[in-house]
Amino acid sequence: MKLRELAERLDCRLEGDGEIEIAGVAGIQDARPGDLTFLANPKYQSVLSETRASAVLLREDGAAAPCAMLRTRDPYLAFARAVGLFTPVSRPSPGVHSMAAVAADAALGSGVSIGAFVSIGEGVRIGDGTIVYPNVTIGPGTRIGADCLIHSNVSLRERVTLGDRVVLQNGVVVGGDGYGFVRRGDGTHEKIPQVASVVIEDDVELGANTTVDRPAVGETRIKAGTKIDNLVMIGHGVIVGRNVLMAAQVGIAGSTEIGDEVMFGGQVGVGGHLSIGRGTVAVGQSGITNSVPAGSTIAGYPAIDGREWRRASVIFRRLPELKKRIEELEARLAELTSRTGMARGDRSS
Repeated sequence: MKLRELAERLDCRLEGDGEIEIAGVAGIQDARPGDLTFLANPKYQSVLSETRASAVLLREDGAAAPCAMLRTRDPYLAFARAVGLFTPVSRPSPGVHSMAAVAADAALGSGVSIGAFVSIGEGVRIGDGTIVYPNVTIGPGTRIGADCLIHSNVSLRERVTLGDRVVLQNGVVVGGDGYGFVRRGDGTHEKIPQVASVVIEDDVELGANTTVDRPAVGETRIKAGTKIDNLVMIGHGVIVGRNVLMAAQVGIAGSTEIGDEVMFGGQVGVGGHLSIGRGTVAVGQSGITNSVPAGSTIAGYPAIDGREWRRASVIFRRLPELKKRIEELEARLAELTSRTGMARGDRSS
């Protein structure tokens, strides 16, 4: 693709030879002639002069590069779109594979593709253009919107609802039973039936082996635009807001509400029945045990203000030294107190 055409498709301002042929995309240090690269992180500024790329995506006010340039407000976003332009999309043909099992009353939209060994239960509805890869199980009464992408080994339990353009990576389970038990008088536990619904709204993506549980009453809901990484656990009755980002191994306990545009680093744990305010950022491995107001940045366990946590973590490393100093001061104080007591005894005699 000529650089001029690429600039138009990415909505970038071209500086340089628009007739250059671009064959692919690569990182700034790995790029070769014919590649497009990008500079979004200032720490790579020093290697820009050494890049062998034929063209580079730069900020509007970025320093000049030794090759053709595409100027844009967000080079990283433009690069992500360029990757899509140069990556061929492999889409299975529409239709139902002969080795799939589809209930007689299931309704499939136009252009739907159903792979081998897919099981589709009674009353299922699947929207136009959705792709279901092999070995997927879709329970009775489930509703799936248009242009969804459901990868192999996904399990959608009964009465789950997916919006449009939802992406479920391999091994996702939506609608598994929530963890609900009542202790009996004899110490055993009785299961609380988990029979309510799970709703996944438009443009949500769930990473591989992520699970979203159904509650006994009410619903579990993940709102539009949220992107969730691999191995994340969303408990029963949780509400996740719009455009939330969760990295791998996050765990959300039941009945917690996550506000819009929240960001959780990897392995963040959130207790149950809490409220996490809009725009909160939790650093990786934070343990959230209390509700958090909107706009907070938190870290540590139990999670506190991120700046306070950084100051505290400096002290943590010095605790053995500080303990030793305190013990020495206590010993000296005891010695001084003893001497003072003896001196008073001498005077009184």
